[in-house]
Amino acid sequence: MAEKSSARRSRSHMDSADAFDVPAAVLCAMCGQADCPGHDLADDQGSGVMAIVPWERMGGSSWSRLWATATATTQGAEAFFAAMPDGALPPAVRFAILAEVLAVGSMVAVLLPVAALALPNLAAQVIADPALRMSAIRWFAVGVPALALWMVAAHATHGAALDAGARKQGARPQRRRALRFGLYACGWDLMTGPLGATVVLVTRGAKAMAEIASLTMRVPGKASLALLTGVYGLAGERAARAQRTGSLVAMLLAVLSALAMVIAFFVF
Repeated sequence: MAEKSSARRSRSHMDSADAFDVPAAVLCAMCGQADCPGHDLADDQGSGVMAIVPWERMGGSSWSRLWATATATTQGAEAFFAAMPDGALPPAVRFAILAEVLAVGSMVAVLLPVAALALPNLAAQVIADPALRMSAIRWFAVGVPALALWMVAAHATHGAALDAGARKQGARPQRRRALRFGLYACGWDLMTGPLGATVVLVTRGAKAMAEIASLTMRVPGKASLALLTGVYGLAGERAARAQRTGSLVAMLLAVLSALAMVIAFFVF
């Protein structure tokens, strides 16, 4: 009996040791297979962690994915950008262009009636004169996409500048993630613009709209700091210095490019 009891204790000890010594199988988060050879993160179908970016998920309408992503970049900015996955640039570019065209277009739609009320004589001349009317339509047709593309470029530049600031503080380069940060940051402009405010007001009420409006000035700083801490692994003063560098470079480039656009407008 003693020998059998000793054998059972020995087997129990071996089983316990096996339970701790043998590591659990590591499964791929994308396909669920233990022997996954890896996935191409540059594939156009999505990001490294697809669930983080609603725009890159399969299924659902483009409209619902657009607004889910814009909401995540604004109200959930810290969590969204701290976990910004690597992935393809084309989906992010498409999101950025669509978001900015809608943001700029809705802003123009709101400002036009205000301008007409402020300058009634000019508005009457444009309406009455076919040549002036066609000229105004052409300017809007060119101006809205041009301004939208400039906004996309400004956001992408901000992301690239943050990457430069992070590398200056000793962090590993994350250029593609930084560009994706800038492109998805275009969701801020959509959510805080007239169209975003209207959609939120209709779907979620005045309180939600007021909450988003209150985030307008705070979101860029929160999002960039989240990227620097979550993706680049910076903390404290190093993250703050990288953030300042990125903001200053982006602001300088934005001002210079805006001046170039104004000069081109008056020259051509």
